[in-house]
Formats: sequence, structure tokens, C-alpha cells
Amino acid sequence: MTDIPLDDRGFTLGHGLFETVLWADGEFAYWDAHVERLERGCRAIGLPEPPRAEVIAAAEAALETVGKPARAAVRINWSAGSGARGLDPPAEFHPRLAATAVAQGRAPGSAQLATARVRRNDRSPTARIKSLSYLDNVLARAEARAAGADEALMLNTAGEVACCAAANVFWLRHDEVFTPDLECGVLDGIMRREVIAACYALGLPIHEVFANSGRLAGAPMFITNSLTGVRPVASLDGQKLPTSPLIAAIAKAVSRARR
Repeated sequence: MTDIPLDDRGFTLGHGLFETVLWADGEFAYWDAHVERLERGCRAIGLPEPPRAEVIAAAEAALETVGKPARAAVRINWSAGSGARGLDPPAEFHPRLAATAVAQGRAPGSAQLATARVRRNDRSPTARIKSLSYLDNVLARAEARAAGADEALMLNTAGEVACCAAANVFWLRHDEVFTPDLECGVLDGIMRREVIAACYALGLPIHEVFANSGRLAGAPMFITNSLTGVRPVASLDGQKLPTSPLIAAIAKAVSRARR
């Protein structure tokens, strides 16, 4: 277990980044993509990039602490490190690397979504990185749970569909696939990229759009993240949604591409 000093900026200010990687079938899924996104995040907020050898070593050590199960969620934390009181960053960063692992069961079934009042701040740089400060997402998820759902649909400050608390969002209309544009304040998800690539491979039109929540009404939906892959949505705000065989086809194409 890593001791975190009380002056660590990740602890006091949420100043840092994280990645959550799936361990399955004896390997880290999309490892390079996760590390590259972590490095992009570092450049975006002015942190030094972690040495790749140290990142993989930390992830492997975390896996060993839980007995290296068949499936696990491995979280990499890259904090800005210790600093003086206040907001101003230190003249020289000494970032702190930590990793944890938790055994995972099989991916969950269909999701039930509830639209959260908490908005995604599309004007904030943190909307596009995996910041250690995830309080908006925490509050949105709690709101969804209170409404009897298991995941929150988040709109941005313009009222456009953005994402879920911990997933990207997709929907279908007339055998075409839609997902919010990154400029809606959307995280550039690893699985989001894989789904877009799968749609091209399957010959399915894929559109990155700016859309209000009315565009989702009655449409088959699915959500994605690195741990659950492609997950169909059963209902939105208590309204049952139709299914589509295209969702299973996309999930299968994504699964094949990983091998």
C-alpha cells in the first residue's frame, strides 16, 4: 500500500490523472492506448509524463497483490505530488505514481439510465482528461442511483447529450450510429474509438453529433467503457428502449479486434 502525504496535490486538489485498465485473458486490454491517453493528459495540464516502464511495473505489482485473477480492474494514479498550501503549483513537479487492482466478475447486463441534473462542463479542460477530480461524475451517478437507475446520462452546459458518469454514449437511428462530438465535453474513450473503428469495418454510418436529449427518445442505445465494453441500454428515465441486432454486431466486432 502506498502512503499518500497530506500535502499531495492529488489528495488536496485533485491535481493529477488516472486510467482504469481491464486485465483479462492474461493481458492488459488496450494498454498502449491507455498509456498514450495518460501522456496526452499530462501534456494538457503541464505534468511530466510517467516513465512507461514504471507504469507497467506498478500495474503488474498491483495485480500481484490480488492474486492476479482472471479479470481485474487496474487503476493507475499519477498525482502532481507534494506542494505548498494553496493553488499555485510547485516550481518543479515530483509526481507520485500509484496503482491498485480489484478483481472483477463478468461484465454486467443491460444498463438503466437516468438523466442527471448535474451538467458536464464542456468548457472545462478537465472534461477531456481523466482528472483525479471526478466529483461531478460522482454526484451524477449518485443522482441516477437515487432514481433507481445504475448509470447517469449527463448533458452539457448547452443541454446537449454528452456522456454517462463513467461511459461514452451511442444510439441508433435507421441503421446509422450516433455519438456525441468530443466538443460536447466528451472524454475520448478507448472503447469509443474502438466502436467507431468497428462501425467503419462493418460499413455502418457513424456520426459524431451535437444533439439534445430528444434525439434519444425511443432509440436503441448502448454505452461503453474499458471495463464493461459495449453495454446495451434497457431504459432511459424509466422508459423501456428497443433493442437492435446491430449492437450485438458492434460488440462482436470490437471483441474480435482486441484479439
